[in-house]
Amino acid sequence: QVQLVESGGGLVQAGGSLRLSCAASGRTFSPYAMGWFRQAPGKARDVVAVLNWNGGITYYTDSVKGRFSITRDNAKNTLYLQMNSLKPEDTAVYYCAAKLHRGDWSDNDYWGQGTQVTVSS
Repeated sequence: QVQLVESGGGLVQAGGSLRLSCAASGRTFSPYAMGWFRQAPGKARDVVAVLNWNGGITYYTDSVKGRFSITRDNAKNTLYLQMNSLKPEDTAVYYCAAKLHRGDWSDNDYWGQGTQVTVSS
Protein backbone atom coordinates (compact mmCIF):
# COMPACT_ATOMS: atom_id res chain seq x y z
CA GLN A 1 0.00 0.00 0.00
CA VAL A 2 1.21 3.52 -0.81
CA GLN A 3 0.27 6.68 1.05
CA LEU A 4 0.62 10.08 -0.57
CA VAL A 5 0.51 13.28 1.46
CA GLU A 6 0.46 16.67 -0.28
CA SER A 7 1.48 19.96 1.28
CA GLY A 8 2.34 23.48 0.22
CA GLY A 9 -0.99 24.80 -0.97
CA GLY A 10 -2.36 28.16 0.07
CA LEU A 11 -3.50 31.60 -1.00
CA VAL A 12 -1.28 33.64 -3.29
CA GLN A 13 -1.70 36.72 -5.44
CA ALA A 14 -1.61 36.48 -9.21
CA GLY A 15 1.98 36.41 -10.41
CA GLY A 16 3.17 34.72 -7.26
CA SER A 17 4.68 31.29 -6.68
CA LEU A 18 3.99 28.18 -4.65
CA ARG A 19 5.75 24.83 -4.34
CA LEU A 20 3.68 21.73 -3.70
CA SER A 21 5.20 18.64 -2.16
CA CYS A 22 3.98 15.05 -2.19
CA ALA A 23 5.58 12.63 0.23
CA ALA A 24 5.16 8.94 -0.52
CA SER A 25 5.34 6.23 2.10
CA GLY A 26 4.22 2.68 2.69
CA ARG A 27 5.71 -0.04 0.59
CA THR A 28 9.03 -0.04 -1.18
CA PHE A 29 8.35 2.80 -3.51
CA SER A 30 9.19 2.35 -7.17
CA PRO A 31 6.40 3.85 -9.25
CA TYR A 32 6.12 3.81 -13.02
CA ALA A 33 5.09 7.47 -12.92
CA MET A 34 3.86 10.18 -10.61
CA GLY A 35 1.82 13.20 -11.43
CA TRP A 36 -0.06 16.26 -10.33
CA PHE A 37 -3.72 16.75 -11.15
CA ARG A 38 -6.14 19.52 -10.28
CA GLN A 39 -9.88 19.96 -9.94
CA ALA A 40 -11.56 23.34 -10.00
CA PRO A 41 -15.10 23.79 -8.64
CA GLY A 42 -17.67 22.35 -11.02
CA LYS A 43 -15.04 20.87 -13.30
CA ALA A 44 -13.51 17.47 -13.88
CA ARG A 45 -10.11 16.52 -12.54
CA ASP A 46 -7.42 17.31 -15.12
CA VAL A 47 -3.79 16.38 -15.46
CA VAL A 48 -1.28 19.15 -14.77
CA ALA A 49 2.11 17.43 -15.02
CA VAL A 50 3.47 13.90 -15.06
CA LEU A 51 6.93 12.51 -14.42
CA ASN A 52 8.09 9.12 -15.60
CA TRP A 53 9.96 7.91 -12.54
CA ASN A 54 12.74 5.92 -14.19
CA GLY A 55 13.34 7.82 -17.41
CA GLY A 56 12.65 11.26 -16.03
CA ILE A 57 10.45 12.14 -18.99
CA THR A 58 7.95 14.88 -18.16
CA TYR A 59 4.60 15.97 -19.55
CA TYR A 60 2.85 19.29 -18.95
CA THR A 61 -0.60 20.39 -19.94
CA ASP A 62 -0.40 23.35 -22.31
CA SER A 63 -1.77 25.90 -19.88
CA VAL A 64 1.13 25.46 -17.43
CA LYS A 65 4.06 25.02 -19.80
CA GLY A 66 6.84 27.45 -18.99
CA ARG A 67 5.33 28.25 -15.58
CA PHE A 68 5.22 24.95 -13.68
CA SER A 69 7.99 22.43 -13.11
CA ILE A 70 7.64 18.86 -11.82
CA THR A 71 10.64 17.37 -10.04
CA ARG A 72 11.45 14.60 -7.60
CA ASP A 73 13.79 13.72 -4.76
CA ASN A 74 14.37 9.97 -4.93
CA ALA A 75 16.05 9.81 -1.54
CA LYS A 76 13.03 11.39 0.11
CA ASN A 77 10.39 9.66 -2.06
CA THR A 78 8.98 13.12 -2.66
CA LEU A 79 7.46 14.72 -5.72
CA TYR A 80 7.34 18.49 -6.17
CA LEU A 81 5.44 20.94 -8.31
CA GLN A 82 6.99 24.39 -8.54
CA MET A 83 4.34 26.83 -9.71
CA ASN A 84 5.41 30.27 -10.91
CA SER A 85 3.53 33.16 -12.48
CA LEU A 86 0.32 31.86 -11.00
CA LYS A 87 -2.98 32.95 -12.50
CA PRO A 88 -6.50 33.01 -11.01
CA GLU A 89 -7.43 30.17 -13.38
CA ASP A 90 -4.88 27.97 -11.60
CA THR A 91 -7.16 27.97 -8.56
CA ALA A 92 -8.10 24.37 -7.77
CA VAL A 93 -7.54 21.46 -5.44
CA TYR A 94 -4.28 19.86 -6.47
CA TYR A 95 -3.81 16.11 -6.14
CA CYS A 96 -0.70 14.00 -6.24
CA ALA A 97 -0.94 10.55 -7.79
CA ALA A 98 1.29 7.53 -8.28
CA LYS A 99 1.02 4.81 -10.85
CA LEU A 100 2.83 1.51 -10.40
CA HIS A 101 2.29 0.25 -13.93
CA ARG A 102 1.95 1.67 -17.41
CA GLY A 103 -1.57 2.65 -18.51
CA ASP A 104 -4.23 5.32 -18.19
CA TRP A 105 -4.64 7.10 -14.88
CA SER A 106 -7.63 5.84 -12.91
CA ASP A 107 -9.08 5.57 -9.42
CA ASN A 108 -7.14 2.33 -9.09
CA ASP A 109 -3.93 4.33 -8.84
CA TYR A 110 -2.77 5.92 -5.58
CA TRP A 111 -4.05 9.42 -4.82
CA GLY A 112 -3.37 11.97 -2.12
CA GLN A 113 -6.02 13.86 -0.22
CA GLY A 114 -5.48 17.09 -2.14
CA THR A 115 -4.26 20.55 -1.26
CA GLN A 116 -6.08 23.78 -2.05
CA VAL A 117 -4.39 26.41 -4.19
CA THR A 118 -6.16 29.76 -4.46
CA VAL A 119 -4.84 32.55 -6.67
CA SER A 120 -6.34 35.97 -6.14
CA SER A 121 -6.48 38.59 -8.87
